[in-house]
Amino acid sequence: MADGNGYGASLGGSGRDAQSVLFTNVRVLDGTGEYPYTGEVLVQGNRIRHVTRGSSRFAPSGATPGGATVIDGMGATLMPGMIDAHLHLSWNNAPGIEPIQMMPPEEHILVTAEMAKLVLDAGFTAGRGAAAAKPRLDVVIRNFINAGRLPGPRYTAAGPEITTVGGLGDSAPSHIPHEGLNLGIVVSGPEEIRRVVRTLIKYGVDSIKLNLSGEEITGMRAEETPMSDEEITMAVREARARGKVLAAHARSSESVKQCVRHGIQNIYHASFADEEALDMLEAAKDRHFVAPGLAWLIRTARHADEYGIKRGSSVAMMYERELEMAVETMKKMHRRGIRVLIGGDYGFAWTPQGTNAKDIEYFVDLLGFTPMEAILAATKYGGQIMGMGDELGQIREGFLADLLLVDGDPVANVRVLQDHDRLLAIMKDGRFHKRPAMHEQRRRLTA
Repeated sequence: MADGNGYGASLGGSGRDAQSVLFTNVRVLDGTGEYPYTGEVLVQGNRIRHVTRGSSRFAPSGATPGGATVIDGMGATLMPGMIDAHLHLSWNNAPGIEPIQMMPPEEHILVTAEMAKLVLDAGFTAGRGAAAAKPRLDVVIRNFINAGRLPGPRYTAAGPEITTVGGLGDSAPSHIPHEGLNLGIVVSGPEEIRRVVRTLIKYGVDSIKLNLSGEEITGMRAEETPMSDEEITMAVREARARGKVLAAHARSSESVKQCVRHGIQNIYHASFADEEALDMLEAAKDRHFVAPGLAWLIRTARHADEYGIKRGSSVAMMYERELEMAVETMKKMHRRGIRVLIGGDYGFAWTPQGTNAKDIEYFVDLLGFTPMEAILAATKYGGQIMGMGDELGQIREGFLADLLLVDGDPVANVRVLQDHDRLLAIMKDGRFHKRPAMHEQRRRLTA
C-alpha cells in the first residue's frame, strides 16, 4: 500500500490504487514545440487520459470522471516533468572528486538516495544515469525508486566509467596501484574490457560508459583520446549482445568520431568536435544524443574559488578555453539539427544537485536556443534519450503522467524553473511527489 507520498507501488502500473486527477484552468505546455494553450488534462492511474483545449470538458457540471480530484491551476503552466540527460546521482555535492571517490559505500548509498530526492524536488522526474561512483550504487537506487521505496526520478542505472591505464578515472597514485582508489574501472586491452562489461551487466546496469577522452581537472588534457578502437569494439559488441545502451565521455574531436564510428548513442561533452566530426555526427544524427555539460565548464571556471579552483588559475583558464569551444560547437550542432540535451554534470559543491534547471538558462543565454527549444531539450528529447520517446517527455494522451504545475510562463522566462517554490506541484507516474497547496496557490497566482 502506498504511503502518504505515494511511494508504495512500482512504476509499472499494475496493482496501483486507481486514482484520477483533473488539472483544469491551466496553460498546457505540451512538449511538442507548440505554444502553450489554455486547457485541461485528465490523469487516470499513471497515464494521461485526456488533453482538452479551451473550455472545460468535465468540470462545469461538477461531475468529474471517476470522482477525479480537481486541481484548479488558476492560469498556471502545466508541462512535462524535466529530464536530465547527464545525471550522476552518486555525485554527492562534494567539493571535488576525491570526497566522492573515497566515501565508504554504506554512507554513499544513503547520500545517493538524498541526491535522488533533491533532483525530484527540483522538478526532474527522470534522468539518464551517466556514471556511478561505485559499481552498484546506481543499480540499487534505481531498484528502490522503481519499487516505490525511495523518492527519486525515473533513472537508468550506469556503472563506473571504464577507462584505460593512466586515463580519466585512473586516479590511484603510481606508488599505490590499488583498484579501490580509482573512480573508474581501469582496463588495458580488449579481453580486460570484455570482462568488465560483462561484470557490470551482471550487476544490473542499463548502460556502459567509456572514457574516450581526458579531463583537465585530472591532469589529462581534454583533447587526448586514449582508448583504442579494438577496446571500443569489444565493449560495444558485449554491450549490444545484452541490449545495453552505450555512452562515452568524449571531449576530444577524435573521441566524438569514435562514438559515431562505433555507434555509441550518448555522447557526453563533445566540446572540441571539428568539422569532420560534426559532418559525421550530422549524418548519423538520428542515432545519437549530445549532452555538453555546460554547467561543469562554467561553474568550474568561474565559481569554484572557495573550493580551491581560483578564477584565472591554470585549471580555470583551461575550462574557460573549453567553454568557448563548447559554446561554438553546440551552436553548430544545433544549426545542423543534432539533438543537444541538458545535463550539466551536477553533483559537485559548485554544481549542486537540485540546480539542474540552470542548464535550460545556459542553453538560451549561451547557445542561442529559443526558450521553447531549450524546454524541448529538457522534455521531449529527454524522453527519447531515456528510450521512452513514445510515452515520456510530452503531455499527450496515453503518455506517462510525469507533470509539473508551474507558477509562471517558462516560455517567457525559463528561470522560473529554477525556483522550487514556483513548482506548485510535481507529479511522477500519476502520483504527487509535491501536492499543490490550494490556498497558498490561489494567493500566489492572484497576487
